[in-house]
Amino acid sequence: MPVHRQPRPIAAATSHVWPSGGRHLRPSGEASAVQAHARGHLVYAASGVLAVHTERGTSIVPANRVAWTPAGFTHYHRAHGDTDMRIVFLAPSLARLVPDHPAVFLASGLAREVLLALTGPRNYDPAAPDYSRSARSRLLRVLVEELREAPEQPLHLPEPRDDRLRAVARLLHGTPADNATLAELGRTIGASPRTLSRLFHNELGMTFYEWRTQLRVHHALVLLAEGHDTTRTAAACGWANPSSFIAAFTHIIGTTPGRYRTSHQATAPAGPPPDRTGTTDRRRGP
Repeated sequence: MPVHRQPRPIAAATSHVWPSGGRHLRPSGEASAVQAHARGHLVYAASGVLAVHTERGTSIVPANRVAWTPAGFTHYHRAHGDTDMRIVFLAPSLARLVPDHPAVFLASGLAREVLLALTGPRNYDPAAPDYSRSARSRLLRVLVEELREAPEQPLHLPEPRDDRLRAVARLLHGTPADNATLAELGRTIGASPRTLSRLFHNELGMTFYEWRTQLRVHHALVLLAEGHDTTRTAAACGWANPSSFIAAFTHIIGTTPGRYRTSHQATAPAGPPPDRTGTTDRRRGP
């Protein structure tokens, strides 16, 4: 059952950037430009859901997760639901302490508060005192230590490189509710199920069914953030009934779809205090 996206209006998009990070209020569906940075960066959605697309795959970042993109990786971000996006760049001395590949981490309460502090008004409101260099350094160290203690989360959907896997991925991205078996998909693209199964294991490190479940949960996160209920989301993403969807979603995300949806509806991205300088950019970032 197809679900039509329901973008909701957001106040005029506001961006603030500074050398160590940034904050962007993005309306649902808006995407950033394709880019790469000389430093790795962490991305957090204070509200809404972000999709982080890199050459290695796609990471979905709900409000209880943090995404890491290492230096040099080409990427772009897309907002699903009105999104309050926070960015923190890490110096090489800290970046070497986290993975050298795109990753998603569970955000502890402390990590969340540090992220919000590091991307709050002290960076762009002239009336708010900025952090000293030593205070900012301490906060960044605490943040990285918290992420080092957090296990990587299974919210990164790897991007296939093999043409046969890419063909399967295109089919299922377009119709995540498709319940075709691997053999049926193989007949459609001209590859045996044994070959496809081996490719999923060797190239993506998971079975076809694990990968399809990840894909469906990605789609579910987006639909729930956009306001769709559990029953419609379950059907749109290919689950036979809401209970099986709830079980799979809770296993991967750590909370039920209903609680997840309620938490996103309860938090709208609040605009930052008015910038008294007449511009939204206090310090030019790189």
